[in-house]
Amino acid sequence: MTSWSIQADLLWDGSTFLPGMQVTVDENGMITDLSHEDAGEQDHDVLRLRGRALLPGFVNGHSHSFQRGLRGHGETFSGKRGSFWTWREDMYRLVETMTPDRLYELTRQCYHEMLLAGITTVGEFHYLHHDGGSPTYAMDEVILRAASDAGIRLVLLCTLYQQGGIGEGMSGGQDRFQTPSVDAFWDQVDHLSGVLAPGTQSLGVASHSIRAVDLETTIALHEEAVKRSLPFHMHIEEQLSEVEACREKYGQPPLALLNEHLDSGRNFTAVHGTHSRPGDLETLAARGGTLLLCPTTEGNLGDGIPDLDPLVASGGRICLGTDSNLRICMLEEMRWVEYGHRLKSGKRGIFRGPDGSVAPSLLQMATVHGAASLGVAAGAIAPGHAADFIALDLDDPSLIGWDIETLPAAICFGARESVVREICVAGRWLPADDFSAAS
Repeated sequence: MTSWSIQADLLWDGSTFLPGMQVTVDENGMITDLSHEDAGEQDHDVLRLRGRALLPGFVNGHSHSFQRGLRGHGETFSGKRGSFWTWREDMYRLVETMTPDRLYELTRQCYHEMLLAGITTVGEFHYLHHDGGSPTYAMDEVILRAASDAGIRLVLLCTLYQQGGIGEGMSGGQDRFQTPSVDAFWDQVDHLSGVLAPGTQSLGVASHSIRAVDLETTIALHEEAVKRSLPFHMHIEEQLSEVEACREKYGQPPLALLNEHLDSGRNFTAVHGTHSRPGDLETLAARGGTLLLCPTTEGNLGDGIPDLDPLVASGGRICLGTDSNLRICMLEEMRWVEYGHRLKSGKRGIFRGPDGSVAPSLLQMATVHGAASLGVAAGAIAPGHAADFIALDLDDPSLIGWDIETLPAAICFGARESVVREICVAGRWLPADDFSAAS
């Protein structure tokens, strides 16, 4: 592959749409230049996309691909209402039936749907390591293979899981999650680092939760992740019972505990934060950390909606994920992060930027903030970033009536998935036939 350029009618520069811009991509799938079409003659091919707006591909910061197998299940409630914990029992039953072949099928399907939705990077929070009770880590490379075959950029967040609850042993399908020691965990990380697809796959680290990994081990895991310059993710305060159990054991809720004991917050992403105290979220942001929200899954599970006013006021970084993958649509995650907080507060314009507009903030959550959380050079159309693009159809019926000023809001609040028409990952356009379902 040699250098080439692309020019669509409009290009998203992170704050507005610009006309007449060309993007140059090198043979390694990286952006090398961004220039106006009148900047001079090109010595290479220019791909012109008429009737299209070019955006960076969406970044999905949090996925459990195997849970795609639960779609349509667990939505019947006999006798009493369900909860996160009744849903978890359904999830464990799925885990107990999982084989490498089934995991591959689910994961490839899941990632294909993500690409259809304009997601070009996924952070896979992966803790389903073993096939049956055998500690072979057979499932880890299945995820890598499925991502490579689907054509998506992957950050495999290798997840440590060591106990069934605070001070509790493992039970049920949890034996498929377990890593016997931190040393064994890093041995597996080292092994995986040698089998990644170059250019589109990288690693990160996750401590599953305060209920699944004790504080001392989480601190040690994070310290090594910092030394290795790896992103570090953790489920935080999704359920009140987790918060109370942590208070009983450690005297503080999980996020306050981690803010105090982790030596740096810059690579730390807290997933959910549903029941986090506003001041603890503000401290997370002040230390350079990120909050990752999954509005569709959090709504489906009845988790709740966090109080983000201090975090938003302080300019804290928020990104988005599809989590259980019961619905895969980053447009929907963007609109529901705003709508959920409108419903909670009775106000509108929760995530407005300095000029009062909401859409640029939501697009940042779905692109640049997600990329920063995962430690990848993606999420922006700029030199030094990966050539991960989505081209939106400006003639799609869901966008009728747009102009250059209203287009960002029309996309965030009105567009359907069919607006995504072409997808490029690392400078490679995915075959159009793969996306016929989106048209």
